[in-house]
Amino acid sequence: MSDLHPNVVRVVEAARALGLEITTRRFPEGTKTAQDAANAIGVLVGQIVKSLVFSVDGEIVMAYVSGANQLDEKKLAAAAGGVKCSRVNADAVREATGFPIGGVPPFGHTTQLRVFVDPDLLQYDEVWAAAGTWNDNFGAAPADIVRVAGGVVTDLKRG
Repeated sequence: MSDLHPNVVRVVEAARALGLEITTRRFPEGTKTAQDAANAIGVLVGQIVKSLVFSVDGEIVMAYVSGANQLDEKKLAAAAGGVKCSRVNADAVREATGFPIGGVPPFGHTTQLRVFVDPDLLQYDEVWAAAGTWNDNFGAAPADIVRVAGGVVTDLKRG
């Protein structure tokens, strides 16, 4: 793993510690957006896991949303038992997760965050998520990501 970015090594090691073996792939053209990732990997945009970081009544939470969907902030707030949901800035994302926007993986964060998962991800045999950078991703069964991340599957899709 010596040729891997330190963030990627952290993600692989975190997955392994949680009982999941992953293989990362590097995409030099970048996978910063869901569509970029789908194009690079050669999968449907719905198979891309968008790892979104929000504040619900001041608590930082994660939402894993299918690349084909938009997040409904009111649904996320309700799922988290709160009222006000808002995006956080790049510094808050890095502070809460240890990773940059566009590279946030579904696990291996520097702080323990509550996780909410879009059920549309579960329709696929394999989904792809960021592995710590804008260029590195990994594929996994969505149920494995939910299990390893300790996610709660709930409707998050903007109607």
